[in-house]
Amino acid sequence: MTYHPKSDFMATMISRGFLADCTDYQGLDEALSKGVVPAYIGFDATASSLHVGSLIQIMMLRWLQKTGHKPITLMGGGTTKVGDPSFRADERPLLGPEQIDANIAGIKKVFASYIDYSDGPTGALMLNNAEWLDGLNYLDFLRDIGRHFSINRMLAFDSVKSRLDREQSLSFLEFNYMILQAYDFLELNRRYGCLLQMGGSDQWGNIVNGIDLTRRVLDHEIFGMTSPLLTTSDGKKMGKSQSGAVWLNADMLSPYEFWQFWRNTTDADTGRFLKLYTELPVEECDRLGALAGSEINAAKIILANEVTTLLHGAEAAQAAEATAREVFEKGGVGDDLPTLHLTATDVVGGISVVQLIVRAGLAASGKEAKRLITDNGARLNDEPLTDAGLMIDAAALARPIKLSAGKKRHALVMLS
Repeated sequence: MTYHPKSDFMATMISRGFLADCTDYQGLDEALSKGVVPAYIGFDATASSLHVGSLIQIMMLRWLQKTGHKPITLMGGGTTKVGDPSFRADERPLLGPEQIDANIAGIKKVFASYIDYSDGPTGALMLNNAEWLDGLNYLDFLRDIGRHFSINRMLAFDSVKSRLDREQSLSFLEFNYMILQAYDFLELNRRYGCLLQMGGSDQWGNIVNGIDLTRRVLDHEIFGMTSPLLTTSDGKKMGKSQSGAVWLNADMLSPYEFWQFWRNTTDADTGRFLKLYTELPVEECDRLGALAGSEINAAKIILANEVTTLLHGAEAAQAAEATAREVFEKGGVGDDLPTLHLTATDVVGGISVVQLIVRAGLAASGKEAKRLITDNGARLNDEPLTDAGLMIDAAALARPIKLSAGKKRHALVMLS
């Protein structure tokens, strides 16, 4: 990147590694330098929580506000009814309105940890695109909006082309998604003066469509910016762990498990993740990321503490670190471990240790749990677990038991 930005926001995006592409670097930088720029990112309500894969976008909105601009978090109450086909191999399952509303309620909880929604020029807005999409008249929409879209151009976008190249079905419903997202940008510009849409680089085609539509219909100049699609240094998609998605809502993933996910960052990713997911100065992120040997573990603890503090608060981060020390350094149980609560009914006649491992989230299936035991990767109260047929009864649960998968994943099982 040879461009030297004037605005604090653009400088932050470039120096911290957030920027993949921009439709007009100079034009956007000028707008950011002149006054408050409202900017949005859309979040479809396909689950009741966002996961770590969305955190880069949330941090972009946080930095936008910290550098004097106005974030808009757009909930996809309307677009979720269609489903974004971008770079997917199959069609998303369709959700009903009640499920979508419940998902939005769950997702909203996270944003308050990162963004200030108070009144004022830079106070964030929480909007739902169902506000303008639900009431659309199809014939009017086709005539007024649909005529601006070229099928030839839409077929050329990578997100569509990749599906067609693999000869996988792309329904007309999904094909409409990019028109609806483009219309979102038009409506946000018309209603709220929104000048910028941000998203992952898989959203480039959708963003460009919105800019083009707004120019054609309103003759307004607006901008698009994308962040890189993150994979870890070992090629895995960001946001996944051994036990599944790394959710942001505490009721779907405990603060300890969230902390542990960051503590387990590979050495090669530590410096990059410090820049993207914390607010430590860039120079400090580079210094910590360059540590070698066992010293890099201190950097990973700083990463875990900083990221967990932003989402769950400083107390939760401190409790997670204390539990980690108790579990790893002293071989203890720790107060903050994920806990599986069983009732007396659950253990009538005993319950298999394989089932406990699965229910505690340490394995995805009974087959995987048995393999873990066979490969000497499972422990019961810090002792090797070798018998896959072991049954646990109420007497064994008079005190909580600790299950471990490998050296880093642990859970407690106790009778409620």
